[in-house]
Amino acid sequence: MVDMKMIVERFDEVVFKGDGGEYHIWSNSTTPLLSAGKIHMRPHAFAPPHYGDSSKICCVLEGTITVGLMARHSTEEKIVQMKKGDAMPVLAGDVSWWFNSGDTNGVVVFFGETSKALVPRKFTHFLMAGVLGAQARSQPDFINKTFGLDQNESNNIVNSGQDEVLMKLDQEMKFPKASDDMKDKLYASINDPYGEVSVKGGGVVSSLSEKNLPLLGEIGLSARFVKLEGNAMLAPSYVADGSVQICYVATGSGRIMVISNEEKPALDSKVGEGDLVVVPQFFVTTLIADACGMEVYSVINSSK
Repeated sequence: MVDMKMIVERFDEVVFKGDGGEYHIWSNSTTPLLSAGKIHMRPHAFAPPHYGDSSKICCVLEGTITVGLMARHSTEEKIVQMKKGDAMPVLAGDVSWWFNSGDTNGVVVFFGETSKALVPRKFTHFLMAGVLGAQARSQPDFINKTFGLDQNESNNIVNSGQDEVLMKLDQEMKFPKASDDMKDKLYASINDPYGEVSVKGGGVVSSLSEKNLPLLGEIGLSARFVKLEGNAMLAPSYVADGSVQICYVATGSGRIMVISNEEKPALDSKVGEGDLVVVPQFFVTTLIADACGMEVYSVINSSK
């Protein structure tokens, strides 16, 4: 028998807070299989080039975010513009930068497997400024060539504080134009209003796997989006291949019930915006929304 204590958790540690925004992590994760982080980006906030020790799925919850991505075995940078409901896989070792190109706050939440991370249960990110800081500081043209900016804009980035996770840039600064043909190749929409399951007055269920976004096959993760209308219920379900899943309440509130292998409640709790729940393999989960409705993003450690 499996005796597993389940609790509702939240992003509990602020890693960085500055003019550009905040970076929060879930520090007390009890499983290395799935971990999570959340970035709040103010308008014109910029997360400089960095790479991580774990692959992850990044989901835009609010705002319009421009992302530059360079695969670890490539010298070609690809630029995309993501909006609310878009999700992008980022492989360990891939270099990316993130820019809130809109006039409203942006929020990005990411989930990944950290069993092989530098520090298990945590994401570790390495700023390119740390690797190339001396070169970049003495040669702003390094930034100029990377982002296609003019000399003044490059100097601004170089002198904005290279150790900052998020920095706020001048409103006049323009970034390279995003490609129009990268959707469903590098990223895809997960909150499809029609979805795989759509019930009038009930809600929508849609998912991303290696079938509709092949890049997920390289990181071994998949994702699901559930939107429940007021007082609607998601029927009891489980992950058939025995994968672990993490559920994150993006908006609204409701109730989550999880049944264990002993056919007893492992968790029966109220949940609201910002709550996290890790569901063990084969445990059955049911969601019931309050009158305000509820949106839940789930990530599973299988790409199927």
